[in-house]
Amino acid sequence: MIYDIVIIGGGIVGLGTALKIQKYRPDLKIAILEKEDQLAKHQTGNNSGVIHSGLYYKPGSLKATNCIGGYHELIQFCEEEKIPFEITGKVVVATREEQKPLLNNLYERGIQNGLEGTKYITMEQLKEYEPHCAGVAALHVPQTGIVDYFQVALAYGRKIIQSGGVIFLNHKVLEIKQQGGINYIETSKKTFECKLVINCAGLYSDKVAQMSEEDSLDVKIIPFRGEYFKLKKDREFLVKNLIYPVPDPNFPFLGVHFTRMMKGGVEAGPNAVLAFQREGYKKSKINLKELAETLAWPGFQKVAAKYWQTGFGEMYRSFSKGAFTKALQELIPEIQESDLVEGGAGVRAQACDRTGGLLDDFSIRESALAINVLNAPSPAATSSLAIGGTVAELALKRFK
Repeated sequence: MIYDIVIIGGGIVGLGTALKIQKYRPDLKIAILEKEDQLAKHQTGNNSGVIHSGLYYKPGSLKATNCIGGYHELIQFCEEEKIPFEITGKVVVATREEQKPLLNNLYERGIQNGLEGTKYITMEQLKEYEPHCAGVAALHVPQTGIVDYFQVALAYGRKIIQSGGVIFLNHKVLEIKQQGGINYIETSKKTFECKLVINCAGLYSDKVAQMSEEDSLDVKIIPFRGEYFKLKKDREFLVKNLIYPVPDPNFPFLGVHFTRMMKGGVEAGPNAVLAFQREGYKKSKINLKELAETLAWPGFQKVAAKYWQTGFGEMYRSFSKGAFTKALQELIPEIQESDLVEGGAGVRAQACDRTGGLLDDFSIRESALAINVLNAPSPAATSSLAIGGTVAELALKRFK
């Protein structure tokens, strides 16, 4: 059997793409290949569950347009499928005077991106939203919310199967050969044939792209582990909803923050440390081959040289609960080391180019028989249906 489209990767972006293709062209034969024994096991299943508003992203960028569009589509989907979610709002807080211009830049971006209701709040108003939070200036962003993205992804999967799509679990892609306008995809179990491959492989998206592109890629996925603590049950009162710092504009991470979770509890974090393997959810997880590839990449070497102080600070917090607590105390001074218990961790697939640029925007690249989603970190979960629509539009041009 020759499929029209095979999507590699059963995370929320791959699933969202399949849903959109089915919506526009239900006649096409679609299969999804996932190497794990369940959907959404990696980035989708290990994120903080935040429905992002689109505050942080450069106006006109793929992140901005897809996040804002995806936000509304996601909420509509959750309402239709009766998936629990909550629009909580969040505060973004400057804790030092020198952060005020950066906070103002965020406000301006929010306005340019069409966020309604985003406003400066006084420190008295901050106490109304988050009684235990401290700072020198703050924004309130009403659109932000929380959801369990694992449940969202499973719902996507159910809809895909109901509409005639096929999902193959435990199928790790080993090789892609192209001949006569057809992709031959060899997995750990069988070979699939298709007219178009869509690569949504997340942490291994660059590896899969290399299978289908003749030219060598100029980007590599660098895995960054984000580690969380959780507040003890009797200290969860310190956080009402979501509290964010002003992020470093030169570093594509949002900084340690507080998030009330849809499935209960309050997370504090994450930091951002280099993972020693692509699926390295624990400090002890090391894959020497993958680590060597990361360290040898010219782009990573330039990132390390440029951000070594930031990286050292993140690594120090990874091994020092006291240092992690100190970072959290900038936002909530009452937080004590004894309030924190170890939480989970996620690994972010961050694309890095050869010149040392950490790609800030989503990156989607096309070749003759493939579409490769090469950079889709946060807010990809929020944006999943919009990204899916963007990729579907590129794909369906080939099936007119």
